[in-house]
Amino acid sequence: MYSRLRALSLPAAAACFVVFCGQVHGQPVPAGKTAEQAFKNIQALQGTPADQVFPAMQFMAASLGVECEFCHVEGKFESDDKPAKKTARKMIAMTLAINKDSFNARKEVTCYSCHRGGHEPVGTPPVLTSDAEPEHAGEHAEARPAASAAATPTADQLLEKYAAALGGADALHKISTRASKGTISVSGQEIPIEVFAKGPDKRMSVTHSANGDSITAFDGQGGWLGNAGRAARDMSGQEAEAARLDADFYFATHAKQIFTGFRVGGNDKIGDRPVYTLNCMRQGQPPVRLYFDQSSGLLLRQVRYTDTPVGRNPTQIDYADYREVDGVKVPFRWTLARVNGRFTIQIQEARQNVPIDDSKFSKPAAPAGADAKPSAH
Repeated sequence: MYSRLRALSLPAAAACFVVFCGQVHGQPVPAGKTAEQAFKNIQALQGTPADQVFPAMQFMAASLGVECEFCHVEGKFESDDKPAKKTARKMIAMTLAINKDSFNARKEVTCYSCHRGGHEPVGTPPVLTSDAEPEHAGEHAEARPAASAAATPTADQLLEKYAAALGGADALHKISTRASKGTISVSGQEIPIEVFAKGPDKRMSVTHSANGDSITAFDGQGGWLGNAGRAARDMSGQEAEAARLDADFYFATHAKQIFTGFRVGGNDKIGDRPVYTLNCMRQGQPPVRLYFDQSSGLLLRQVRYTDTPVGRNPTQIDYADYREVDGVKVPFRWTLARVNGRFTIQIQEARQNVPIDDSKFSKPAAPAGADAKPSAH
């Protein structure tokens, strides 16, 4: 399933902001239906929204390092012929019960807790193979000890330094639009891409592939996705929340409005660059973690999560190649990585304060004769 999901994710990668695929194994996901209403022989995930089935499969595939055929019969996904599928149902029920009984239904225990990328979980710790101090490879960033209060900036100080590093609040708010051209690199291929952004909260990316344009847009209220020759579809709720973050044109100065609380984490490193971490909370949403360069104050990484019935799927965005354009610094390269794939966008040209009409971000009406299925993002 893992490699299959990677292949399915490539159009989504080209679209920049997409979190999940709008189809499961090539079939459109009906909006507003539960898993058992939309698909055959659903047992363990009954009551789950249909558009969360695919993200749940992504999570389990990455946790076990397997492909579709590990549990499913090719071409007959509803079949129960494979014992692994029955085992998976038992494991889903087990983790749901553990979380309900021991963690107030929070998803603290998941497939990955035991499997760690292998379909056979390991229940016995390894013996020492040298006299060196053992490394705890599974230690999470959250478990790392925080630096002393005297050495660590406050959340306000981190956000203020970030805005100042970009050029300052006044300079940032003198810019109202940005039109960029570059390439997106995915699976060894480079494809032309344009990104249009307009304050305070509109953004669109257009990938110009040989098969036509692939579009991802957020119009200030919601997001939509479209491919050439197909009717555009609305993003799911979790897709739209991710797109909303990316579309905030003044994120550096809006962070205190977007998030309801902050917690400064421990010191960390990205490559050889020391960073401060900032955990950002939103009501009813998974947390977002920001990584700021300790020296420059620039944002180097954002990690955010989307909930599935069995665990959280992470999305990591690394920002680099900051360049000054009209008095403000802009990242000219960003890399987005998920459990099923990654891509890098490299901008060659960025023009600011160019005229961009609001209508550019609006979802178009379905073209006559267009395929009504949602795009394969």
